[in-house]
Amino acid sequence: MPLGDGEVARRRGQHNSGATGLGGTRGEPHEDGTAPGGSGMEVTAEEPQLGPALGDGDAAAGWGEDAGGGLQPAGMEPEQFGVLGGEESLMAELSERVQKVVKSSSWWERHGVDASILACSLLALPAGFLCLRSARAVPFLAGILILGVVHHTLSVKGSHLASHNALSESKSWGKVWAVFFIELCSAFTAEQATYNHVKLHHGYTNVIGLGDSSTWKLPFLNRYIYMFVAPLAVPIITPLVALGLLRNVGLKVAARTVCCMSLGLYCHYWLLLHASAFQSPWSALLCMLLTRSLLAHPYIHVNIFQHIGLPMFAADRKPKRIHLMSLGVLNLPRNALLDWAFGHSLISCHVEHHLFPGLSDNMCLKIKPVVSQYLKEKKLPYNEDTYGARLRLFLRQYEELMVHAPPITELVGIQ
Repeated sequence: MPLGDGEVARRRGQHNSGATGLGGTRGEPHEDGTAPGGSGMEVTAEEPQLGPALGDGDAAAGWGEDAGGGLQPAGMEPEQFGVLGGEESLMAELSERVQKVVKSSSWWERHGVDASILACSLLALPAGFLCLRSARAVPFLAGILILGVVHHTLSVKGSHLASHNALSESKSWGKVWAVFFIELCSAFTAEQATYNHVKLHHGYTNVIGLGDSSTWKLPFLNRYIYMFVAPLAVPIITPLVALGLLRNVGLKVAARTVCCMSLGLYCHYWLLLHASAFQSPWSALLCMLLTRSLLAHPYIHVNIFQHIGLPMFAADRKPKRIHLMSLGVLNLPRNALLDWAFGHSLISCHVEHHLFPGLSDNMCLKIKPVVSQYLKEKKLPYNEDTYGARLRLFLRQYEELMVHAPPITELVGIQ
């Protein structure tokens, strides 16, 4: 879907007006599809899918046919799974291998594990609020830790899975979960988050002006402020940006979003005053800020580490999907805390997630050996690096990576 220079510039101007993202890009809506909030949260990416024939038992294993007869995971839009026909024989072959893993997996593996993590997080909330009643340091700090981890599990992992409809094979329930996790728990707008993350970031990963993670860049901040101080403001910036983006959605959607955001924030505040027995509104607000920013540093870091600094492409000269994702996405090592709070698809299985975005975190972890072996077998890049190494790289090359425009990668040896 080549774009002219004028079209790329127009979209880039819209794209850069956003702010923080859901593991990707959040910004203004674009004119090449249904505007967020117009008539629900149906979103599409740029390319349709063609796949192998649907066999018996595929539907039970979480697979179904798209409008063109291709194969896709149930609950996923056709475009989210990538082009799998013609010259895309590599993607077709990889898709068949992944399909076998998904077909052999139980509902527990496909959805139950991640649903249980989210349920356990919700059940841990009372313990967190009650620990904050203590005047002793250890229980009080335990309460901060519990509420901080729970908040990020619901707002990052829950929102990310909900944006891809990976929590349920029902589209109706998928919309309910998107509103709950994105608006109530995260204080953002579900339409904007879903549209910009799924359509732009996933549809145009590392494509300049569209899915290049440019909304994460704040070039007026120096490296140390950006990397270590600015993340503390994420809980304040997120709802403010969401309110600014409501002008792009319908009145009904805007009213629902404001109600859900207000309810989520007020419930947190009310529980701190009444369940945790905070004595003043300011101490409760400070505790809200502390718990909601507890993992904000790795949240910002992860989102820039895994794309920025990797090859970038022009919209009219980008490689095929499997090359685009293998070149422009990076996996970090497994980490118990971040795996729980953010999910495997944002940490150690980000490559797998970008190739098969409709799969849950647990399924991304399960297909990881298949994907890594296949890419290495075909001599395609499989980018991996440590958190510490990426942090040192960004501190050392901050001006080049986060301030200046990234160079466009030439497609030598790719197509």
